[in-house]
Amino acid sequence: MRKLLIPILVALAALAVFTACTSRPTNAVDAKVLPAIYPDYVGVTIPTDIAPMNFAMADDAYTRVDVEVSGSRSGSLHVSGSDADFPIDSWRKLLDANRGGRLTFVVCARKDGQWLRFRPFHMHVSNTPIGEWGITYRRIAPGYVIYGQMGIYQRQLSTFDEQPLIESSQSPGMCVNCHTANRTSPHQYVYHVRGAHGATVVHRDGSDELLQARNDLLGGSMVYPYWHPAGRYCAFSTNHTAQMFHTAHNKRIEVYDDSSDVFVYDTQHHLILNDTLIMRKAWAENTPAFSPDGRWLYFTTARRQHYPDDYQKQRYSLCRVAFDAATGRLGNHVDTLVNARLTGKSATWPRPSYDGRYVMYTRADYGYFTVWHPESDLWLYDVQSGRTSALNAANSRRADSFHNWALNSRWFLFVSRRDDGLYSKVYFSCITTDGRATKPFLLPQRHPKSYYQQSLYSFNTPDFVSAPVQPHPRQMGQLIERPHRVKTKVRNTSAASNSQ
Repeated sequence: MRKLLIPILVALAALAVFTACTSRPTNAVDAKVLPAIYPDYVGVTIPTDIAPMNFAMADDAYTRVDVEVSGSRSGSLHVSGSDADFPIDSWRKLLDANRGGRLTFVVCARKDGQWLRFRPFHMHVSNTPIGEWGITYRRIAPGYVIYGQMGIYQRQLSTFDEQPLIESSQSPGMCVNCHTANRTSPHQYVYHVRGAHGATVVHRDGSDELLQARNDLLGGSMVYPYWHPAGRYCAFSTNHTAQMFHTAHNKRIEVYDDSSDVFVYDTQHHLILNDTLIMRKAWAENTPAFSPDGRWLYFTTARRQHYPDDYQKQRYSLCRVAFDAATGRLGNHVDTLVNARLTGKSATWPRPSYDGRYVMYTRADYGYFTVWHPESDLWLYDVQSGRTSALNAANSRRADSFHNWALNSRWFLFVSRRDDGLYSKVYFSCITTDGRATKPFLLPQRHPKSYYQQSLYSFNTPDFVSAPVQPHPRQMGQLIERPHRVKTKVRNTSAASNSQ
């Protein structure tokens, strides 16, 4: 009897699972409207190498959701549960089979014991994948004076796997920020450490080098880095940053600089290369970025104001200056690409596309720390034509900023507070051939509604990474706590100095 009973029970259990997975809602009422889902993935364009676009009903009163997905070319999926949770392997096959096509989603949801069937919606599957293994970001609880648990993490885009690269728990009192890779490479990157064991961490050639956090000859720390594509140089700014609080209902905090300058760091000789062309006393230079061919250094600059009284007058122009990688010297004049005096707005955070066609930047009413500015939007400067335009489809009524390109220059990511106005989250969009953006989608999570509603962290300064960084947070924490730091030297490379 035992021998007969066990196979029967196994068969019944399998039948129950099969029936639960394949059953469809009965007596569903036609709602005649699109479903309100979280995240809002209706009509988005997605790459083939993205994790399942799981979602839930936005209204918590719905206790169950049933979703059928069909590809315009082939394949289908069916899931049912408290939210739409698509199996990774099946999702990947469906995307591959419908490259350049679209997916149609038919959603039924149960509320108060009654099933409702909503109008179908679509996701467009791009012919162009993102082409990157994943992304990196800093995750931190919003704060103003002190901070708690935070760190830099990497996340695989085709799955939900996340790993810490370095966390504040590895060294008490440590704050880490501005993780910046060279052209999405996992083998060359830099980030800054604040606190009692402050340092600028430079990873290249398979080793970590900890620079002294501050050079008195420079007058400050090395922040907001951007690598020269050849890998020898890295541009930084040095900033004397302050903050104040708003009493207006739609703004909380203003971050500004008493002073700031841009410079280039030579990693081979530990040299800070100063040039008075981008280090003027009456002006605040900021947020540098090299062009993909390495021949230009983009940056923003604004005439210094009387702080904090005139903080709203601080408006940055987008500029560039020639750079010679053979000598480490700048050109002899600065080109103004987007003039704040003419636009009446502030241009910050320039990020050139890797094909050299565009420079994406953030535009705001004033200032440069745009993650705190609800009016901040993403704009695109066309390098060939000199025209600049807003990425209207990607922008929202809340802060959109901290953007970076994928290496193929078709996909980009950015952070936005459009979801709740409080926390910055990572979004993705694609640039069309005529320079427009597709509707952005939120970074997928296994159970996105519970994940984002329960999270008390913002995602900052995200970037793509072409392969996983080999993490060693414990060893890195021990290295940071050691006293040894590489000292940097300062050399004046300005044309006036060189002519003497």
